[in-house]
Amino acid sequence: MAVSQTKYDVIVVGGGASGLMAAGRAAERGLRVLLLEKNRKLAEKLRISGGGRCNITNAEYDPHILLRAYGKAEQFLYSLFAQFGVKETFSFFEKKGLPLVVQARKRAFPKTEKAEDVVKIMEKYVRDGKVIIRTGVAVSEIQRNKGIISGVHTGKELHQAKEYIFSTGSVSHPETGSTGDGLIWLRKLGHTVEKATPTIVPLRVRDTWSKELSGTSLSFMKITFFVEGKKAFSKTGKILFTHFGLSGPLILNCAHMVSDLLQEGEVTAKIDAYPHTDLGALEKSIIATFDKNKNKIFKNIIKEFTPKGMSKGLTELFKEKIDINKQINLVTREERKHIVQTLKALPLTIQGLMGFDRAVIADGGVILSEIDTKTMRSKKVPNLFVTGDLLHINRPSGGFSLQLCWSTGYVAGNSVGE
Repeated sequence: MAVSQTKYDVIVVGGGASGLMAAGRAAERGLRVLLLEKNRKLAEKLRISGGGRCNITNAEYDPHILLRAYGKAEQFLYSLFAQFGVKETFSFFEKKGLPLVVQARKRAFPKTEKAEDVVKIMEKYVRDGKVIIRTGVAVSEIQRNKGIISGVHTGKELHQAKEYIFSTGSVSHPETGSTGDGLIWLRKLGHTVEKATPTIVPLRVRDTWSKELSGTSLSFMKITFFVEGKKAFSKTGKILFTHFGLSGPLILNCAHMVSDLLQEGEVTAKIDAYPHTDLGALEKSIIATFDKNKNKIFKNIIKEFTPKGMSKGLTELFKEKIDINKQINLVTREERKHIVQTLKALPLTIQGLMGFDRAVIADGGVILSEIDTKTMRSKKVPNLFVTGDLLHINRPSGGFSLQLCWSTGYVAGNSVGE
C-alpha cells in the first residue's frame, strides 16, 4: 500500500457543486486541500443541471419563506443560511464575473444560461486556491482509527489528512457518478442514513390518451390527486406530458407527496384543463363553438374547444363515450355535458414514480440531528464534515437544491481547521 507523502489539512471526496465550494473555501483560507473525484471531469451533474442552463439558486431573500421550502429540515438550517445564503450566492458568482438573472418563480440562472459557465467559475475557484485535484480516482475504502477517519484508500494508495469532507452526492442521475457511495461510508461510520427515494421525479401513468400528448407543455392546469377515491391534495401550475406520463415543475415538486400516497393505495388524478373557468361558463363556450360548426364532424373541431396541443389525446379520450365521426348537430345534450365534465376532470391513474435515472433530486442521507449544521461537522466522527445531497433534506426544484450545495459547501470549507 503506497501512502501519499503529503499530509493534507483536508481531503474533499466528491467534485460536484458542494465539494468544489468546500474545497475552494478551505483553500482560500490557506489550508492544504486534496480533492478526489471518481469521474474524469469535475461537476458532471452540475453540467446538466437545469437542462444545461443551471438553476443556480432561488431568489427568495426572506429566510423564513426560503427555508420553509425545505420542509422538516427548516429548523436545522437557519444558522447555515445566515452564514452563506441567497445574497451571498449572488455576490459570490457576480464578483467572479458571472452575473445572474431571475426568471419565473424566482429561479436564478447565469445570464449566459450555460451551466458550463458555472462549472468554469468553480474550477477556477479551486485552481486559484492551489487545490490538488485528482480526477478519475475512486475512493474504495474509508480507514478509521480511534473514532476518527485516518485515511481514504484509492486503489493501492492511501491519502491522509487532519479532516475530511464528504461531498459525493446521493443517487439521482447515476450516469453522472452519483451512485450512493458516500451513503454507504456514512452508514459504516455509524451514522443513521435514511434510504434514498427519487423525490423530484416525473410520474408514470397508465392512460394511453395522455401519452398521445407527449411533448405538450401547458401552463396553469390544476391537478388533484386521490388515494382510493378520496381527495388528497390539489396543485396548479405547468404540466408537461411525456411518453411515460407527466413531468414539468408542478409534477416534479409534488412527486414526494404522491410517493407517500402510493403507500396507502391506488392513486388517481384529475386534471382541470380550465381551472379559471367554471362548468357553466365552459359549457356556454362549447355551445357557442358547436353553433358555429353545426355541420362539421365532431373530431375535426375538437381543437377548437380544447387547450392548444391537446386535441390528439383528447380525441382518444372522447371516443370512449362519443362517436367522434358524427356531425356536431347530432351530439346530444348528455354527450356535451360529458365533454365539459371531462375537460374539468381529465382522468389519470398513477402507476408510480420514475426511477433514479430520471430524478432531478433524491432525498435520503444522514439525518440532520447527527450533523452540527452550524459547521457541517459530524457529531459521530469529529474530523468529518458532510455536505450537499448526502444530507436527508427534501427540497423542491427551482434552485433550492443547488443553494443547499453552495451553503453547506461554503460552511464546511469555512469550518475545517478551526
